[in-house]
Amino acid sequence: MITLRFVRPVMARVSSHRSSDLARLARAYSSKSFEYIQTSSPKPGVGQVTLNRPKALNALCTPLINELNEALNDLNSSEDTSVIVVTGSQKAFAAGADIKEMAPLAFSEAYTKSFIESWSLLTTQIKKPIIAAVSGHALGGGCELAMMCDSIYCTENANFGQPEIKLGTIPGAGGSQRLTRAIGKAKAMELILTGKSFSGAEAEKWGVAARAFPTYEILMEETLKTAETMAGYSRVALQACKEVVNKSQDLPLRDGVEYERRVFHSLFGSQDQKIGMKAFAEKRKAEWTHS
Repeated sequence: MITLRFVRPVMARVSSHRSSDLARLARAYSSKSFEYIQTSSPKPGVGQVTLNRPKALNALCTPLINELNEALNDLNSSEDTSVIVVTGSQKAFAAGADIKEMAPLAFSEAYTKSFIESWSLLTTQIKKPIIAAVSGHALGGGCELAMMCDSIYCTENANFGQPEIKLGTIPGAGGSQRLTRAIGKAKAMELILTGKSFSGAEAEKWGVAARAFPTYEILMEETLKTAETMAGYSRVALQACKEVVNKSQDLPLRDGVEYERRVFHSLFGSQDQKIGMKAFAEKRKAEWTHS
């Protein structure tokens, strides 16, 4: 495995939505040296991670995954970020695992020594909401990475798929589990057993994606607009919403409702809840503590 070294930027607090604050935050992000990703702050409270391995259609290799993991953890701990957007290019979100890296390894070696073990958990460890903005290819590991995120926005002609059957193997980073939960056993079984891909329009229709847009430009505009809207809410509430919705995938209904009730009561009477209620009553924008 390749070991990379990074210099962590000192992230300053953004106290308002002034352009000078955004410019300063952008400089802080850009000061970090990455080879295969780019980081930015395109909207107040929004951190963006862009996969940037264009010659390989953003194929997932160990260095790229190490950098993605590093960036997501930085954003998760940043006081300036409430919502995270993960994206690629117009041609490819990520066209799957790097076969050149995987092919020489036995499957057990690939799973324990390569990137699968580390990146299959990285988005589930992030407390802040993550939106995947998908255009072009999102195949194999790329499709799995998108589904690890909390919501997917895509172009109508995006190309999703789990083609591992064609390589004599199966999805290795939760692809079969997440796809089945999203679209049901019958359709997931068909897609995984045949390796067939499906479009962004189908992804929206089947519930894999929240929304599909006609062009890449509209996709990015609407994704960032939505992320900015989310970032304008209480960070504590955002993270609690993410937590309880994710629990709905794991718990029986009765247990899930009870879990939601406990989280609700933990927030009721909190500082942010009081701020939100007061601002709503006074018909003004809330100024959250994010504590």
